[in-house]
Amino acid sequence: MGDAAIKIMGILNVTPDSFSDGGKFADTETAITQAEELISAGADILDVGGESTRPFAEPVSTEEELRRVIPVIKAVRQKHTLPISIDTTKATVAHEALQAGADLINDVSALNKDPEMITVVQQTSVPVIIMHMQGTPTDMQVKPVYSDVVTEIINFFTERIDWMTSKGIDRNRLLIDPGIGFGKTLQHNLSILKHLDKFSALNLPLLLGHSRKRFLGSITGIPAEAERDLATAVVAALCANKNISMVRVHDVASTKQALLIADAIQSAV
Repeated sequence: MGDAAIKIMGILNVTPDSFSDGGKFADTETAITQAEELISAGADILDVGGESTRPFAEPVSTEEELRRVIPVIKAVRQKHTLPISIDTTKATVAHEALQAGADLINDVSALNKDPEMITVVQQTSVPVIIMHMQGTPTDMQVKPVYSDVVTEIINFFTERIDWMTSKGIDRNRLLIDPGIGFGKTLQHNLSILKHLDKFSALNLPLLLGHSRKRFLGSITGIPAEAERDLATAVVAALCANKNISMVRVHDVASTKQALLIADAIQSAV
């Protein structure tokens, strides 16, 4: 468990409207500075995204998304060797990002949105993160309903994995993200966190993306997303023994401390 096993993915949103840090790193220069900070804080992977997937977000054009992310990926790759993930649902953006030096594809639609994404995946050998989302960012938080949220997400992943392997994709390339906050209520999110170990049945690495999400504010009463890093780190520590492989967070330093402590406790005799 803990730091050695659980990788930390640092979030770099090159957007004007992401839910927590929208606009802070919207130009290439400030985005590169933030990338350096995430790396120096101990990020194992950098996740670069140019389109917000916050609730009620509006989509952006392919051209605009490319303009936001490609210069940042190129600049980071020139100086650093750590893996870079491209957070996109667009095949063209994924392809261009990989050409620019990215190493993973992180698709919140689980390859459902762009029919050409499977072709990009087929033509490469990079890892692919597939996430569960009920609905789309525009409508996902309107009235999410499940009879059994964990079972339904596992069934969703089983179907997507079967589909991808039928298209010639090695399942060992896949990572799964249950999609905390993507078409889920507070209780849905808590149920997912409590039962994260059930996703081990899929026998794939599990990514946890809970950072600064609204449900943390609902529990703590802290309205400002950027002030939820303590709550984010607490969740990472509490879930460190639930067979997660990676956590995706805005503030790397606090989560790294939390995982080091969780690992030390787990390793004690």
